[in-house]
Amino acid sequence: MAAIDIDHRKHPPRSATADTADRKDRPGQRPSFPRITVNGVVIDRKAIAAEMQNHPGDDAERALREAATALIVREVLLAEARRLGIVAALETDAEGRRETEEDALIRELMASEAPVPTADEETLRRYYDNNHRRFVTPPLYAASHILFAARRDEGDAFAAARDKAAALREQLVLQPQRFAEFAQSLSDCPSAKVGGALGQIAPGETTPEFETALDTLSPEELSAPVETRYGVHLIRLDRKIDGEQLPFEAVKERIADYLAERVERRASAQYISQLIGRAHIDGFDLTGSTQPLVQ
Repeated sequence: MAAIDIDHRKHPPRSATADTADRKDRPGQRPSFPRITVNGVVIDRKAIAAEMQNHPGDDAERALREAATALIVREVLLAEARRLGIVAALETDAEGRRETEEDALIRELMASEAPVPTADEETLRRYYDNNHRRFVTPPLYAASHILFAARRDEGDAFAAARDKAAALREQLVLQPQRFAEFAQSLSDCPSAKVGGALGQIAPGETTPEFETALDTLSPEELSAPVETRYGVHLIRLDRKIDGEQLPFEAVKERIADYLAERVERRASAQYISQLIGRAHIDGFDLTGSTQPLVQ
């Protein structure tokens, strides 16, 4: 990465050749960045490089901007905590990890200056009434299938599996009662031993293509050939149990947590924006950052 100008009181001066090279964006390297200060405090190049590890991706410039943004916001918050004389006791999480002094100061600052109101019963109930579909148990399926196994990258084998499935489907349309018989003799899945029966299936337990087919079938209906990474399937939906609406009391705490988090993010973003607006930041334009101020 092209170097970021840093405080020369802590580092020896470099040669003119090195400085000139750093000012040029060379192919395959990160763009050069000017010296960044927040209220006179230098954001160290090494700190930005370390922070970049928390912003992975193929775009080095984006990762650098996100890292710089995170450190600028952190410095602004720490400066405000110190200005207000905030004192914070270090806390330990459930896994025994103890927070740093700076993390404790930021936590206490946000709790003090950007408090989150607690949603009352009426608000929780209103959210529940307006979002019924979010609080439904997932459906369950009982299904059977016949698999003609083949990998997609095996062109001839996959084409043959597709043809076999299409031919068998035509026969099953005329003789649906023979599904289990054909599954036992033709299917490449271990379920062939039980006539292709897969038992009870919940969302997320099969491939996306298989699940989409299940969701479009009516009980006892046979699918068209369904292609997945395992091969080509003929699927029969034996039974579907629709999801049930969860009562308000069962999801009340979940709604409260969700609303609290949403309000906290909004309040934090507003508070941080106010602090940023009062801070003197040189060498970096936060308005062009790709990263939100609150993560």
